[in-house]
Amino acid sequence: MLNNRGYLSEKTIKKVHDAMESLNYQPNAVARQLYKKETKLVGLIFPTVDNPFFGQLVAELEKRLFDAGFKVLIGNSMNDPEKEETYLKELISNQVDGLIVGAQNKDISEYHTSNLPVVAIDRVMNEDIPVIASDNYMGGKLATELLINSGAKHIISTHGPINLKTPANRRVEAYADVMASYNLVPHTYIVDFSWDFEKKRQAIEAMFSKYPEMDGIFATNDMDAALVWQTATKLGYNIPDDLKIVGYDGSNITRVLLPELTTIVQPVELMAERAVTTLISRIKGDDTPLEQIIPVKVWRGESV
Repeated sequence: MLNNRGYLSEKTIKKVHDAMESLNYQPNAVARQLYKKETKLVGLIFPTVDNPFFGQLVAELEKRLFDAGFKVLIGNSMNDPEKEETYLKELISNQVDGLIVGAQNKDISEYHTSNLPVVAIDRVMNEDIPVIASDNYMGGKLATELLINSGAKHIISTHGPINLKTPANRRVEAYADVMASYNLVPHTYIVDFSWDFEKKRQAIEAMFSKYPEMDGIFATNDMDAALVWQTATKLGYNIPDDLKIVGYDGSNITRVLLPELTTIVQPVELMAERAVTTLISRIKGDDTPLEQIIPVKVWRGESV
């Protein structure tokens, strides 16, 4: 009756339903998984949902996967390779149908040896895993040109880690190219994404001491931009008269809590939609593009 096979009378169907209800019967999901060779589970591994961008991205992914009939298991890797590997092994042992990852550590053997369908968001895992990314180069170009056209000449870009192979590195590549085209000297200052807030705050305070002449900052994520703004205010800078700031990400929370920040907006909803449709295609065995670049736009606040 549960599998709708063969003829059953309405009377028999009702008896079975009544018995299921009285016994609180639940179908054996494991048995169904073994029979169908699918779990309808998808694993998500991201650095941390504590970051507004990743928090919104995970929420959008979960919503679209649920609508497509999947449930999700989420792992916060916290940029820790051992933790990420532990999550990855656990997800594979739970026989998830696929993975969507935005974590940092590509040199984990399971990413290379597993036959599991995987889609990466803004990360290069290996040559076989498709990547969904915003137009990072255009975002860096727009940010730098905004600062220059508003009068800034001594512009610093915060970025990190520099040894991570990721499309996000194109942001600082564009920054350097635009600075050179205006005969300005680029300076990239390392503020590692994996550092805690206190370590970042100390690094940003040191940046103000190292570059007292700076009049513009392109922070390659909004959390760093917010910390730069806080530090600048504490040091007596007036934004944007003394210092102009452009961030990158433009999550919903950032635009609500800090609408004054001019930032480059990544289209989170579209990135999530592309990631889910690409993963489902991979699960089905269909060919997919190895890289999909999504356009960005500018959120005009009051920091430039």
